[in-house]
Amino acid sequence: MLALSLAAPVAVALTACGSGMHAASAAGTPAPTAHKTVLPGTGKPLVAIGDKNFTEQFVLGELYSQALTAEGFSVILNRNIGPTDVTVQALESGRLGMYPEYLDTWNTAVAGYRQSFPTSFRAYQAAQRYALAHGLALMNPTPFSDVDAIAVSFNYASEHHLASLSDLSKIASPLTLGAAPQFQQSPSGLPEIEQVYGFVPAAFKPLVVGQQYQALDQGTVQAADVNTTDAQLLTGDYRLLQDPSHAFGWGNVIPVVSLKVLEQEGPAFASTIDKVSALLTLPVMRQLNAAVDISGEDPAVVAKQFLMAHGLIPYGQGSSRPSGS
Repeated sequence: MLALSLAAPVAVALTACGSGMHAASAAGTPAPTAHKTVLPGTGKPLVAIGDKNFTEQFVLGELYSQALTAEGFSVILNRNIGPTDVTVQALESGRLGMYPEYLDTWNTAVAGYRQSFPTSFRAYQAAQRYALAHGLALMNPTPFSDVDAIAVSFNYASEHHLASLSDLSKIASPLTLGAAPQFQQSPSGLPEIEQVYGFVPAAFKPLVVGQQYQALDQGTVQAADVNTTDAQLLTGDYRLLQDPSHAFGWGNVIPVVSLKVLEQEGPAFASTIDKVSALLTLPVMRQLNAAVDISGEDPAVVAKQFLMAHGLIPYGQGSSRPSGS
């Protein structure tokens, strides 16, 4: 999709060393041929990888770290790396080498951009410019975008012919919108869709994060603020209303890496990250989240199974890397 990678992906061939037949010994017995497979990350410096403190980030951290480990890189995974400003400082100081961020979060919280971007490509270009100017680089974005969205039940959508956020203003009956309390006042929340789509709900119901789908099922709200990668959306019981004006922005994941790490680790480091990112479509990310949130599996196990299924780590390979806290 929209990719402005710092360097083009590099195909890495496993290196065979010590091939060929040695000269015969004095006794006339040829020495055995020695073959050694060297992975591209062998001997490279240790890299600290961070992720944030929620399911999707736990899965992402495991995906990237396990794929890099399989290529011979030495990595340590640090879960819950803290607020964005602390994370960026850790990158710039060298205490952290890479972490997965969201495009809009980078552009607003890190780069400080105030304008919206008409396309994800334009948003990525702006994000990359800022990163490179500060000794960092953004790897290729994921196909999936995790942003806020307004969901309604499938039956409610069918009854009121709802497909887009613009359709909400046409509903004759009163509508209660449920969301976390901060959504009501956040400039990127309810005020934004009111401005862009002319929709003002009859009532707003504060909800604890995670209760949106239960509230929709019980009918205490008719619409709710959710995230596009929520596992519950796999059931087909809910419909996300389209956001053609992209009021909720761009939530593609952009792995952020320091330029120093890229130089030290070599091109296979970046290409491995990009290979993982390219597999992460919206349905895939929902399924991975569901495996953790609904089925109760460990993020490390979910990531391992996914990477094995796509040939990025050998079958049966465990994650031997150390784990930070």
